[in-house]
Amino acid sequence: MSLGWARHCPFLEDSFSRFSSQSNVYGLAASPAAGGGYQLLAATLKGKVFSFRYQDLRQKIRPVAREATFTYIPVDAEIVSIDNFNKSPPKRGLVVGITFIKDSGDKASPFLNIYCDYEPGSEYNLDSIAQSCLNLELQFTPFQLCHAEVQDGEKLETVFLLSGNDQRIHLYKENEGLHQFEEQPVENLFPELKDLPSNVLWLNVCNLLDCSRRITAYGCQSGYVGVSYVDQVSKVVLQSWNIQQDGPISRVLVFTLPSYWETEDVQEGDSGEQKDPEDYSVLVASTIELSVVYRNVLKRGLQDQLVLPESDQYDSVLCALVTDIDFDGVGEILLGTYGQELLCYKYWSSGDSGLDSSFQSNGEYHLLWKRSFPSPLLSMAYVDLTCDGLCELAVVSLKGMHILQHGLTQTAQYVLQRLRQKVAQLQKNSMAGEPASTSEEMEEKGVSSEGPQEPKTHN
Repeated sequence: MSLGWARHCPFLEDSFSRFSSQSNVYGLAASPAAGGGYQLLAATLKGKVFSFRYQDLRQKIRPVAREATFTYIPVDAEIVSIDNFNKSPPKRGLVVGITFIKDSGDKASPFLNIYCDYEPGSEYNLDSIAQSCLNLELQFTPFQLCHAEVQDGEKLETVFLLSGNDQRIHLYKENEGLHQFEEQPVENLFPELKDLPSNVLWLNVCNLLDCSRRITAYGCQSGYVGVSYVDQVSKVVLQSWNIQQDGPISRVLVFTLPSYWETEDVQEGDSGEQKDPEDYSVLVASTIELSVVYRNVLKRGLQDQLVLPESDQYDSVLCALVTDIDFDGVGEILLGTYGQELLCYKYWSSGDSGLDSSFQSNGEYHLLWKRSFPSPLLSMAYVDLTCDGLCELAVVSLKGMHILQHGLTQTAQYVLQRLRQKVAQLQKNSMAGEPASTSEEMEEKGVSSEGPQEPKTHN
């Protein structure tokens, strides 16, 4: 099947919200909204945080952007970064973290504010949470604020991780007895983040399977990239790899690529199922070099490099996402650049122009499409804002936030294509002697026993 259909951006712009001042690369966070779906929190440099979500107004779903008033952020403060998370069960509540720098005349004073409400019924109410603040003065200039779920004894705990200009990662963990967050030595839970070689500009922590192990990747101002494989229970670094690039690293992301049987290993009756569920790759985006993917790091370390072609042709890459936008189960790579371009990359095996090809060791990435914006792109999120089961792409630019939605016609074509592939696979398995799915099982999977049907759409 030709990839011609994928040469055009599948998204249509639904709305644009202009900010009163610009945001930055650390200024966007997505959180579950009351009543389902997600809301976005976008921070701007001049001390403002905007809440964005879709609401049912006059029987129509409309985008609504409003200022969220977080306490203890001075009017002259410059917000650096924002992040949020839901507490790990059985605890309840939304936690929001905001770093900012206050201009104190002769010096700049950095702070971290952590917001959460412990009152029953208010744990997820953003307005209530924004009034419940823990104010922490910092001794360093903050950069990225992110979170990670870690194994702490016999329970899971979600913590904040904050990088700074002191070549350290700072960890903030909740003290349940005091109902507040406290800084703790990062090496207690993250031994791989001790003794860093440079200021970390981006950190990504990916938990594997049952959270007993994780992959931690970080990119530094010096161009240093570090990747570690860690046992969360014993707090032991099992393996680590590093590489030195020429310029500052703007993004590192850990993600999975399907690991299929090599052609010579396929036995009769095999259907191309994954042989290794732990085929994790690392995307590294640079401000001055080509962006690259290091494939299957647990087996190959940082030796198997795939280049994202033309990724250095549109000025610095400032943001990135790995997410499945064509519904085939394999994530595409989205890069946002200072040159005002959104780039989309797809991975498939060399010499085959089809999406159904097996993923061999000679696979490569191709630039599928690009989309221009009126100003540089700073950050992105791909979440369901309208509660319809279909995600929207939020793109924060220098001027404000764009919300892009999938076109319904092309989405319907994607769904029909996937259903046809599913039916063909079921028929192939049946011919090979495998138990055929009953009509009831097929209907549960969204496949009619008479073949794929046209989906119903609504405005």
